[in-house]
Amino acid sequence: MKYLCMVIVDEKKLNAMSDSERRKLDSESLAYDDTLRKAGHLLAAQALQGIETATTIRHNGGKISVTDGPFAETNEQIGGFVLIEACDLDEAIRLASNIPPMRLGCVEVRPIMELTPNADAPA
Repeated sequence: MKYLCMVIVDEKKLNAMSDSERRKLDSESLAYDDTLRKAGHLLAAQALQGIETATTIRHNGGKISVTDGPFAETNEQIGGFVLIEACDLDEAIRLASNIPPMRLGCVEVRPIMELTPNADAPA
């Protein structure tokens, strides 16, 4: 089963890190990605740019509304993701608990809902 591990960080803590601390965290993250890859668990992983680069779009009364910034004002933001394959939620939690940036916030683990075409739907 596939699980999305959303890496949620406090960007203030991330931005307060020295360059060497940031490089160390990046190296640890890449090394853990490699560990997951070699074990057959890693499907994809990426860090996100800061919230100042975010754009939120909404469907509002038949029109698309575009605003700068994240969806909500919070102390923690989605800083990246790791998409993994795990046999069950317990294994996904075990794997996600070692994602290095979790030290700056948390990781939300959520099973992927596999959508399948509806046989009755028009093609």
